[in-house]
Amino acid sequence: MLRIITLNLNGIRSAAAKGFFEWLPGQRAQVACVQELKALADDLTPEMVRPDRMQGYFHFSQRRGYSGVGLYCKHPPERVVEGLGIADIDAEGRYLEARYGGLSVVSLYVPSGSAGPERQAAKFSFMERFFPVLAQLAQSGREYIICGDINIAHKEIDLKNWRSNQKNSGFLPEERAWLSRVFDELGWVDVYRRLHPDATEEAYTWWSNRGRAWEKNVGWRIDYQIATPKVAELARRAFVYKEQRFSDHAPLVIDYDLTLPGR
Repeated sequence: MLRIITLNLNGIRSAAAKGFFEWLPGQRAQVACVQELKALADDLTPEMVRPDRMQGYFHFSQRRGYSGVGLYCKHPPERVVEGLGIADIDAEGRYLEARYGGLSVVSLYVPSGSAGPERQAAKFSFMERFFPVLAQLAQSGREYIICGDINIAHKEIDLKNWRSNQKNSGFLPEERAWLSRVFDELGWVDVYRRLHPDATEEAYTWWSNRGRAWEKNVGWRIDYQIATPKVAELARRAFVYKEQRFSDHAPLVIDYDLTLPGR
């Protein structure tokens, strides 16, 4: 069984202080994808680079204290691909891919547009340029599991207060339509939703720090594992871990009925 975890850390040092690296080794994950490191290489402790028997690989933002993604792998990948080859996107550290035979596991962090019009424009630009990348990956002949903070709640079922958020970043019609195209046109599969088509409150992965959102479970499902169809069919169990809090997001855990190539 291949267990993959994804979590937006909202700062790797903050998550470490909240016990993330004590929790991770006991989860039996082969790969853990993390986003929003908010750190550079010299900010990381040995525990953050190599927790227990997992090796960390990172794509840092050039800007200190901002963005960045990582992969923790129990077994060394054959190759690690850092970035998309798009300068301004890569400068923010948003894509990291581990390759095992014909399978790739990706840690992805789509920009948030909630800070204002400039960042929303950057988000739309990312989406426009990343769509053909997703098309190429889907047609590459490789199997992919793309994990991360997509910063889009796809449908009304995916957030508590959908009516009042229709003009807010993360639930804009253009964002939702883009994600529908990813699934319907390109054939990518929302793995959690495949296993839990009707899940509501238990599916949320992010809660605002305002208005006691966590306490009231006023959440959003914006963290995903998106896979090519063949590997998506092998998903057997998916859940959101909420017993401990490491950031304003919660870990999404999915078990696949496969083993890493070469293992």
